[in-house]
Amino acid sequence: MIHLIKLDSEEEIKKIIAHSKQAALRALQSYDLEWKQIRYNQLSDTCTFVIETANEGLFLLRIHTGISREEINSEIDWLDALSEKIDVMIPKGIKDRNGSKTVKVDLENGYSCYASLMCWVEGEQLTGNLTEDQIYNEGILLAKLHQVSQEFEISANFVRPVWGEQSFRRAMSRLAHYYDRFLTEDEFQLYQLAAEKVLSSIGKLTMDKEMYGLIHGDLHQGNIVFHKENPRPIDFGRCGFGYFFYDIAHTLLGLYPKQREVVLKGYTRTRKLEGDWLSVLESFTVMVMIENYAHHAPDPRETEGLKEEQPYAQAIIKKYLIDAPFLFHPIEIKENGS
Repeated sequence: MIHLIKLDSEEEIKKIIAHSKQAALRALQSYDLEWKQIRYNQLSDTCTFVIETANEGLFLLRIHTGISREEINSEIDWLDALSEKIDVMIPKGIKDRNGSKTVKVDLENGYSCYASLMCWVEGEQLTGNLTEDQIYNEGILLAKLHQVSQEFEISANFVRPVWGEQSFRRAMSRLAHYYDRFLTEDEFQLYQLAAEKVLSSIGKLTMDKEMYGLIHGDLHQGNIVFHKENPRPIDFGRCGFGYFFYDIAHTLLGLYPKQREVVLKGYTRTRKLEGDWLSVLESFTVMVMIENYAHHAPDPRETEGLKEEQPYAQAIIKKYLIDAPFLFHPIEIKENGS
């Protein structure tokens, strides 16, 4: 049985990490690696471990739950295609001794999961110390990814999630179960109003090749590392089908207004934004913000951080609901959070 990750209690988190450690050690036996150290990295949608080898550098071992072999293989196929088309270092999958991209691991009590091994992408995370060139290059990177997406031919066995109306409705359903951990009733009502407006906005869009295709799905600042001035994308675990605006929104959300302008300058150097792009991009930004909170809401490790961010989040939502532009304007936070 392949279990879904459910991070809603400290006890459950400890249990998942313990199972994942067992799975990691068993999975490593399927690879031709002279590894000398394995260390726990983090637990989110997957549980990851850093593998240090004697002569081949570092690797990232991922323990997947609640996802099919076909989905994992499709992600790795997409990464292979990207690596052939763009001059940017990205993660690549390592096959096991049998030539498989994924390894199924069976543990006691009927627990099973899949594992995949990825090349380590060298780089440094620079969350708060980005130069203008680095930020500009993030926009160029996004444009390159989306350009390859337009040219990628989808095979019959290619399976990846869709990020759009239905996934957002699922996120709102999840948030409805856990919002009281960090939101008041009135605050949650604003989230619901914003969600209705988001759904109305994206429901009007067309799925043409200029706007829609394969996307990273989670290219926030934590999933970008830098080698000098050059950004490198990591963690394609949420890659799937969606609007390119959805990708852009992930990258912009964690930046200051002036930095967001620089990203778009880099992006539009090769890809144009047409029509009423600003209001659409702001809808996707609110969508991404709400999805992020829905994703982290069950996790008790995140509760205090979510509470601290609400004055800013509420200010964005209030501006969005009255059609007041916010992406490129500083947000003033009053003491009452309005």
